[in-house]
Amino acid sequence: MTESKSLSAAGCIESSTDGLLINVTVQPKASKNKVVGIFNGRVKIAITAPPVDGKANARVIAMLAKFFELPKSAICLKSGHRSRQKRLLLTGLVKDAADGLFAAKAGK
Repeated sequence: MTESKSLSAAGCIESSTDGLLINVTVQPKASKNKVVGIFNGRVKIAITAPPVDGKANARVIAMLAKFFELPKSAICLKSGHRSRQKRLLLTGLVKDAADGLFAAKAGK
């Protein structure tokens, strides 16, 4: 399986009636917290937290809140509570703004 890194969030972020849905792949126990880029059609996020007792999920929400400049309460984990593949709902953000923030910040 080949991975391709891209800085465009097209296909990973989609609009819904409640906000934006974002598909992510989480790499727990990484050396540092970072939004890596787009891999296999998902936003790849590396986190230092272990996948134990919801610590990784909490860290992903905190990272996305900081990355997209939202309060943590505006991000809800919709699926993938016990998986590396997750789907999160972001409220209070429009797709164009999310795409712009992602292009400016991803991989840094």
